[in-house]
Formats: sequence, C-alpha cells, structure tokens
Amino acid sequence: QVQLVESGGGLVQPGGSLRLSCAASGSIFRAYTMGWYRQAPGKQRELVAAITSGGGANYADSVKDRFTISRDNAKNMVYLKMNSLKFEDTAVYYCNARRTLFPPYWGQGTQVTVSP
Repeated sequence: QVQLVESGGGLVQPGGSLRLSCAASGSIFRAYTMGWYRQAPGKQRELVAAITSGGGANYADSVKDRFTISRDNAKNMVYLKMNSLKFEDTAVYYCNARRTLFPPYWGQGTQVTVSP
C-alpha cells in the first residue's frame, strides 16, 4: 500500500513558477516509478512527467524545457518544478506511483491555476 499526498498548488501568473511536492508513505518508495499527471476541466488525465527509481525522467512534449521532475528517495518525496507557466497548464495535478505487477496509486490532487 502506498499513500500519496500532494502539496504546492495555487494561483500563479503566466510566466511564473511553482513547485509541487508529493509525500509518499507506506511501502518501498524507491521501487516505484513516480509520475505527475494533470487533468483540466473537460479533458482526460494526461501524463506530465515521470521518473524511474534510478532517476531517468520523461516529459510530455508540452512541458519539456519548462518542467523538471525529481525525487528524493531518502525522504520519500517527488517534486515537480514548473517554470514559465502558461494558461494551458491550469489543471488538477496528481501524483502517481506505479510498479510492474502492482496496482497504481494516486494522490488526491492539487489545483494549479495560471491566471493574471
């Protein structure tokens, strides 16, 4: 069992920055690939970025060169640093943990709103 709790969302102006955090507990954190997904109103949930237990990362094309995912295995934390935020980044952001042959886990989500 893995419990995920996101924090760090909020209201930010276009061009601004935010850092999302996800605290994980309950299982062997470093065995999981961690990811950030987002869901905007009326749209499907989409992968934003993911990072493997070894630190390999991948990003959605829409956020490459603007967002950075990182993890601290000693603290059971995963982060998403978001720079140069745009209106279209407005969404609920969810932390995700996945591992082969195990069910995925989700956090409750944190709202990010980009607006003047």
